[in-house]
Amino acid sequence: MRASLDYPGCINVVREAMIALSQGRTRQLLRTMIHMGEGRTFAQMPGSLGDDDMFGAKMISVFADPASPGTRRHQGVIVMFEPTEGRPVAIVDAEEVTHIRTAAATAVATEALARTDAANLLIMGTGGQAHTHLAALPLVRDFKRIAIWGRDGGKARSLAEQYQDRLPVEPAGAIADEVGRADVICTLTSSREPILAGEWLKPGCHVNIVGSSGPGPVEVDSALVARTRFIVDSRASALDAAAEFLVAKAEGIVSDQHIAAEIGEVLQGSMPGRQSAEQITAYKSLGHAVQDLAAAAHLYRSTKS
Repeated sequence: MRASLDYPGCINVVREAMIALSQGRTRQLLRTMIHMGEGRTFAQMPGSLGDDDMFGAKMISVFADPASPGTRRHQGVIVMFEPTEGRPVAIVDAEEVTHIRTAAATAVATEALARTDAANLLIMGTGGQAHTHLAALPLVRDFKRIAIWGRDGGKARSLAEQYQDRLPVEPAGAIADEVGRADVICTLTSSREPILAGEWLKPGCHVNIVGSSGPGPVEVDSALVARTRFIVDSRASALDAAAEFLVAKAEGIVSDQHIAAEIGEVLQGSMPGRQSAEQITAYKSLGHAVQDLAAAAHLYRSTKS
């Protein structure tokens, strides 16, 4: 999976999938989740890439890792069907697709929304998503410095050391100072409380809010939601499950109209993304069946050819 699902290819197919989603050419249901006790969820995500394209479903467990408190694993399968006879043709490892396509989606949003001169990247988190984002984000911006922050400082230092021979990576210093100098920030944690405050952001920065994929856990505070031009992957999904937005809405700080656009609308040019160099933008990533299916279809076709 890691060898076959290349990042440039995945970035391209995710970009096209998000445009197709906003244009209504794909079909998907809101993800359903069966909660099986504290830290244990089973999720199902069906969808179709189009009437004449592949379709299928992702089935995945999201379980807290008892050996590593505060971390979760996404384990499961994506089942793909071909569109002519409706035959199942592939079963794909959902954990690897989730890691890679999530980072690809963040790269797509960063390419569309971050300033072209963005030089400082802050990665908040030290798990699997930190690794994939370190692979994907440098493909869309030329970062001169990458800082890694974690709730466990030792893990942040260890992760930075793994990449120091390939990227300009170092462990983060004081978090408010790091946020204040960052041009692009990615929150990639399972934190249940805000780790990033809106008051720390500098004008012109871009924030990717990735870690929370359902109502409940939040990674950023309501001030950040209110302060940013807030872009989502899907309005319907954001209104249903974007935790940080839902909390700010419940507090009366924002309304549904605060969602400025879907990323697919920005990519196709029907809605503006960043409107000025000083504007602060945010992208809320929830992840969608069409992203998983597009990545799995790309993998299936590339390995067949």
